[in-house]
Amino acid sequence: MSHPPRTHRDRRALWRSPLRGPWLTSVFGVILLFGLPVLFVTGLLSYAAYNPDLSPVNDETPDKGLLGFYLFTWPTNPSWLYRVNQGVHVTLGIVLVPVLLAKLWSVIPKLFTWPPVRSVGHGLERLSLLALVGGGLFEFATGVLNVQLDYIFPGSFYPLHFYGAWIFIAALVVHVALRFPAMVRALRSRDLRAELRTRARDTKPEPPDETGLVSPQPAAPTMSRRGALAMVGTGSFALLVVTAGQSIGGPLRETAVLAPHGRNPGSGPNGFQINKTAMAVGLRARDIGPDWRLTVRGATGRETVLTREQLLRLPRHGAALPIACVEGWSTTDQRWDGVRLADLAALVGHTDRPPRVLVESVQRHGSFRRVVLSDVQVRDPRSLLALRVNGADLSPDHGYPARVIVPGAPGVHNTKWVGRLTFGDFEENA
Repeated sequence: MSHPPRTHRDRRALWRSPLRGPWLTSVFGVILLFGLPVLFVTGLLSYAAYNPDLSPVNDETPDKGLLGFYLFTWPTNPSWLYRVNQGVHVTLGIVLVPVLLAKLWSVIPKLFTWPPVRSVGHGLERLSLLALVGGGLFEFATGVLNVQLDYIFPGSFYPLHFYGAWIFIAALVVHVALRFPAMVRALRSRDLRAELRTRARDTKPEPPDETGLVSPQPAAPTMSRRGALAMVGTGSFALLVVTAGQSIGGPLRETAVLAPHGRNPGSGPNGFQINKTAMAVGLRARDIGPDWRLTVRGATGRETVLTREQLLRLPRHGAALPIACVEGWSTTDQRWDGVRLADLAALVGHTDRPPRVLVESVQRHGSFRRVVLSDVQVRDPRSLLALRVNGADLSPDHGYPARVIVPGAPGVHNTKWVGRLTFGDFEENA
């Protein structure tokens, strides 16, 4: 145990970059220290936006226990809240990928320290690193795949990302608690402005220290620390350019090459982004054809069944609202036209302070076929059972004959192809 095996010494000889050391690692670490908490908070807000405590319909995470603690009922004002939250969450997550990879590159020699565990504290640090590195790679990888709607991982993204986030943030807290003093000392050991002025030929290795990051046999420098930081910064900026447009919209949408492609159903009033098509969820022509009916049921047992023509004859209202999805993309405000959810609640006896509602789609398979909207969402005058958009009937891919549109709600809660609305106490039917 006192002498590392030959294979260990051989592997250590591979890591000869003169740039590695506590200072550069700490610079990458402090960037992540500011960025990762923002990712975690926006992730918690995204979780809250699903109103998980309203019903198991909204959150099917198994055995979440205390991790799924209740935050608050998601508000409808401002209507762009979820759009901004997810835009920040997804864009920042992608922008931090080069920083995360650079941080991992900078600490590769730590994987080959010998002996593997020197003390209880060192053992805890190693365990936290295992969870930190594994959890970080898992969260970033599943997040990027989700943005691309490429679900190649086993299971549902929602619970996988949920549990992965808690493991990752717990490991991060332990790691920061253990390493923060050392990080501060490392940052103070060198002057940032001096490093940014140092050319590659003048770059010197950091003094050897107990961390094991500094190579005992450093190679000649081929890049300065300024160059390394510039390379990582350029990568992050490039990812910002090709990502942010999917949330910001306008002319920048054309630059969002990382946004999901093939999801724009052409031009015209219905020519804006979608996630799932009518064909993809297996809808048949008769499901949304002339025989389609909307069933509205109240807590007192009152029920009414409406055709689309009858819905069109009810008092209609308009609302300019975007669609914003968990993948980070969002549309600009679309002009929706339809019947207020509160007015539909009044048809079945809920004339005063309408309650929450269970919304059910006629699609027969796939996730989020049902959703529960809070009473706050139902009572907002902009919450509609939309029948038209931008002056035209909804297209099948946008939810014809009728869809829900709610200010500030995640895209999957704006249920398409609605077939039933159940207001009030519906748990026994959920």
